[in-house]
Amino acid sequence: MGPGLLALIVFIALIIIWAVVLKRNIVEAALISMIILPFFGGVEAGPGLLVGSLEYVLNYEVLYASLAFIVMSFLLQHSHVLDGMLHIFTRLFGRLKGGPAYVNTGLSSVLGCMSGGNTPNAATSGAFTAEWLLRSGWTREQAATLIAANGGLGAGFPPCAGLFIVLGFPTVAGFVSEGQLYIALFVTGLYQVVWRIVYIQYVVHKNHLQPTSSGSTETIGEVLRKYGINLTLFLGAIIPVALTMGPLFDALVARSEAWESAMDSVNLLVWLPTLMICIILILDGKNIVKQFSGWEDFVKKFIPHIANTGGLLFFIFAASNTITKLGLGDDVVAVLDQMNLSPIITLIVVYVLVAVVAGPLSSTATLTAVGVVGHAVLVGVGFDPLTTAAALLMISSTEGASPPASGALFVACGLTECDPPKIYLPLIGWFVAPIVVMGCLVAVGILPVP
Repeated sequence: MGPGLLALIVFIALIIIWAVVLKRNIVEAALISMIILPFFGGVEAGPGLLVGSLEYVLNYEVLYASLAFIVMSFLLQHSHVLDGMLHIFTRLFGRLKGGPAYVNTGLSSVLGCMSGGNTPNAATSGAFTAEWLLRSGWTREQAATLIAANGGLGAGFPPCAGLFIVLGFPTVAGFVSEGQLYIALFVTGLYQVVWRIVYIQYVVHKNHLQPTSSGSTETIGEVLRKYGINLTLFLGAIIPVALTMGPLFDALVARSEAWESAMDSVNLLVWLPTLMICIILILDGKNIVKQFSGWEDFVKKFIPHIANTGGLLFFIFAASNTITKLGLGDDVVAVLDQMNLSPIITLIVVYVLVAVVAGPLSSTATLTAVGVVGHAVLVGVGFDPLTTAAALLMISSTEGASPPASGALFVACGLTECDPPKIYLPLIGWFVAPIVVMGCLVAVGILPVP
């Protein structure tokens, strides 16, 4: 067994044992992992790998985005903006049982089609619906589970970075067109939405949830006149997306090389939370300031809100980078070469491996590390390049729901103030495992794609 695969196994085992068995703070396990994993590459190489992983994390925009969205949720909780948004959503969808859950799923699907990112997807849709879910009767664990899982729709719908990575696979390029894979991924995204509706109905019946606005007498017009200004918060998501893709992006890029360079420098993960924070402060900054007696009071309330999640993300992202550098992809190739399995068993092994690797790694890193190898193996044993590619993208999107290192998972827990280990098993049981099964069904043609 190579050092990359061994490091991955130790990393996952350490996180689970530390948090679930020993019931210790998961941040401690992440810190230990970050320190010891580089030395799987050797005593001499260890310090260099550790320094390299720290440099990687300090320049990793996903870490900034995750922390920025936590700041945003903290500001929302101490402002009137969230109350205004909840009034509007409650009036529009509150007469429907499970209304906030359907809104979160719908927002995640739409944002997934626009941004293609799991962490910002969970943060944006969760910022608008997390408190509403809790107020309507969802437990913190159930709400965090749904928000984290729905974050995966960022990679579950096209366009997404994974789509373009897969199109570059040697066993995809020349065999599958962009349009074919785009449509196939969109259909598999719809399959995922249907499964989320099953989960929502389960929670609705389990918790005996009722509509949240059954007694409301205000008309939609009255609610919008009172609270409509708060909808400008959506501009924090719309503007960065418009500047990074679509007609406006194309028009600006066509003006000159300088405009093209400027538009290419707009990072969605950086600007989406930053702009939303600015809008919150513009809308209700004076009231937010009044919530605290001074800077000392602000720090006392804010630090606990961000400390655990921030430290956890930093250490886990560093450990994940180390695992990739230790040669996880090469180790996977070596293991698969040694196995002499039937085509169906090979399919299951490859897709389970992709889901496992998507726990500590992002969907794009997963596809880069093991996806290209896995797809080549599956095509080599006779499976269709299109269906296996679509299923591969579908399963890699479980990054949003995969313990222990999903950015969407920790953002969801930050928004709902839920302890992350409490949703590990629900996420695996309700989303990771079923989506792996669905991916297998897609690959063999039982769940059809165009």
